[in-house]
Formats: sequence, C-alpha cells, structure tokens
Amino acid sequence: MTVGQIPILEARGLTRSFGSVRALDAVDFEIYPGEVVALIGDNGAGKSTLVKALSGSLALDSGEILFAGGRVDLDSPTAASQLGIETVYQDLALAPHLNPVQNMFLGRELPRKGVAGRFGFLDNKAMALRSKQAFDDLGATVRSLTDPVGGMSGGQRQAIAIARAVAWAKGVVFLDEPTAALGVVQTKNVLETIRRVRDKGVAVVFISHSMPHVIEVADRVQVLRLGRRVATYQAKDTSMEELVGAMTGAVAQGAK
Repeated sequence: MTVGQIPILEARGLTRSFGSVRALDAVDFEIYPGEVVALIGDNGAGKSTLVKALSGSLALDSGEILFAGGRVDLDSPTAASQLGIETVYQDLALAPHLNPVQNMFLGRELPRKGVAGRFGFLDNKAMALRSKQAFDDLGATVRSLTDPVGGMSGGQRQAIAIARAVAWAKGVVFLDEPTAALGVVQTKNVLETIRRVRDKGVAVVFISHSMPHVIEVADRVQVLRLGRRVATYQAKDTSMEELVGAMTGAVAQGAK
C-alpha cells in the first residue's frame, strides 16, 4: 500500500441479519492491489458472511461495496468474476470426475477457431497449455493434466483450485482456510503460492485460524468479532497474543 492508493476492494458499513442474529454489523473492510490481508475471528465472528457478500454470493441489508474506487452491485458470483474477484472455498468446488484442465476452464471453455468451434468443438490443446502455464507460474506440482482430480492428494487439489482462481482473477482472490487439513510441506507450498499471487499484483484475502500462518504471510490483519471489525494491524508489528486478544475481546481496539 502506498500513500494515496485506492483500495482495489472496499466495504463500507455492511450489515446483514439472519432473523434476530446480526451476522454483519456495519462492517468496514479494505484491501489494496498486491496486498495480503488476513481476515481472522472466532467462529461466528462474521468472516464467512463477509466473504460471501464480497464475492457476490449473499445479498446485504445495507452498506456499499466499491471496486477500484467505484461503487458496484455484487448481486451474483458472476458479477464478481466479471470484475476479477475469485474465491476458493474450503470445499474447493472442484468437479472430482473432471481433470485439472477441465476444472480450470469449467464454464469458461475455449472453442476451436473456425467452423469446428461453431459446432461445439473445444480447443483442448490451448486449454491444456494455458492450464500448465498457470500451474507453473504458481510453482504448483500437478501430477497429471488428464487424470480426474478426485484421485489426487489434498495438496494437489488445493493447488488446482488456487491456480484456477488466480488465472481468472484480475483484482482479488479470497482463500478460505487454504491450509486446513494439509501437511507441513503442502502448507508451505500454499503459503508460497500466496506470496507469488501477491507479487503478481493481485490482492489476496487470507481467511485462517492459524495465527503463525497469518503473521508469516499477511501484510495486514483485520479482526472480526461478533459481526464487527474490531481491529486492524500491520502483521509485522503484532503478535499472536495480541491477535487472539482482539478476537476474544481482551483487546478492545487494535491499531490502524
């Protein structure tokens, strides 16, 4: 973030209730190009609700969302994708019976040029080349481009899901607990992938319960508690104790 820079994505006063439960209570949020922001909070803090709202999967009761300084209406995931906002949820949303290339281009298939394309034939070679490039750019090791992803390891599926999101994202990638249930080596690869994505100029929102990972990879940390943003920290200037204190209410307000 530089002085005067405009956030690539900003939320102002987002509110959403489910019956008598207020999941978001006038929440503010911002992230800048080429920045990793960790979004943390205890269960029920509002993280998932905020991510769904910012990725077009949930309607709001009130508040506004801005993309690159202009107000936008994110009324669907398609609207978010058209702006270059992509999300990798914990379940990865991969089709297990399809291979990595088919998953990469699912819903975005490339037709062949000429008459063949008009008859519905796909350019499988071009999609395979672009998929391999996307995996290579992120240092992702994908065992096979032709085998179904359902038979691959959790780390490989995670890499495919992240590479797919990054390949289509022009602005922001949301990563919801990307290191959950991964081994040490796979976790290291995911954290390195996050850095590579940031270095490409894409903003990364990293949702995690792992405070060591948060401090290791994030530039800033925004803390939610009971549906409100209660603190924002520079990751290099905070500690696990301070973050946990903000999450639990022991620290009333963090430094901006």
